[in-house]
Amino acid sequence: MSLYARFLKFAQKHSVLPMIMIPVVLVGIGVNVFGSSLLLNVYTYFCVSLIMVLGLQMFMGNSGILNWVHIGFVGVGAYASGILSTAPMVKSMGVPNMFPALVELNMPVIPAIMIGGLVAALLAAIIGYPLMRLSDFVGVITLFATLIVFHVIMTQWDNVTNGPRTFFGVPEFTTLTVALIGALIALVVAYWFRESGLGLRLRASRDDRYAAMSIGIDVVRVRYYGFITSALVAGLAGGVWAHFITSFSPKAFYISEMFILLSMVVIGGSGSISGAFMGTTFVTIGRELLRQVEGTINNAHVLSFEVYGLTEAVMAILMIVILIWRPGGVVGGQELRWPLFKRNKPSVTKEVSDGV
Repeated sequence: MSLYARFLKFAQKHSVLPMIMIPVVLVGIGVNVFGSSLLLNVYTYFCVSLIMVLGLQMFMGNSGILNWVHIGFVGVGAYASGILSTAPMVKSMGVPNMFPALVELNMPVIPAIMIGGLVAALLAAIIGYPLMRLSDFVGVITLFATLIVFHVIMTQWDNVTNGPRTFFGVPEFTTLTVALIGALIALVVAYWFRESGLGLRLRASRDDRYAAMSIGIDVVRVRYYGFITSALVAGLAGGVWAHFITSFSPKAFYISEMFILLSMVVIGGSGSISGAFMGTTFVTIGRELLRQVEGTINNAHVLSFEVYGLTEAVMAILMIVILIWRPGGVVGGQELRWPLFKRNKPSVTKEVSDGV
């Protein structure tokens, strides 16, 4: 095979990154130059949500396990980075009962976000191994129970999180440019993880656990490493989000927000990073349009009662329709590559076996 042919094959195989990153950058530039403040905030939120969804897809999409606790790791990263970057005087006023050692901690935002991600990864490393040993169905229930534990700790540990009250005073750092750079990095990391040996073995365990074990894959170990990597991205996303919103409470990291992330993954397709991107795009646009519709109906007094929850209801119905008629999501688990065509790929387990 000639050098040119090899280059074309390589470019076609990895064309998914430029096909996603180029539109994201071009739209970001256009919004930054010509967009209103509302559109600027919406696109910044889209980029931050994309980081969270890519972190969720890295584990859930490659392992097939519904990771309910993902939003909990986002909260860990948000609180950790917020505590580290907020000025001591602000923390002492906002969280009167905070431990003195935490009050005195103060560092620049970027190191604080990185440490927040590491704290989330460390916590995942501590609790993850026994969770990954459970069967798929029991594991999902246990992960949901773990999210409840996370929420209870966040709402009750007022010496750290200010309890159920709002944690405020986080310095504003996340601009559209910062969020866009973070989203691009997350895309590269998610794609690298998918194409890595770990991602390939994780997908093999998803497709057929026993076949994967028969060719020497340690299913528990690969799930454990994938769980930690996903938590790291979630913690970093939480730090980026915290320095965009600047004030938050534990309810921002519970079931309702996790439902939004799941809708993004399910609607787009959990089997690929292209699906995560498409789902995040559709849900972000849909949520904003539905909010505008809901506000217009309430302001115009069209109905005799106030309309609330329209966004969540429509997203839930859309998820049901997608799961019934297209379980693989909008892109069907495929990656967007150039030229656009559907390839019949061998099973993941066979690919791993051939590699061994």
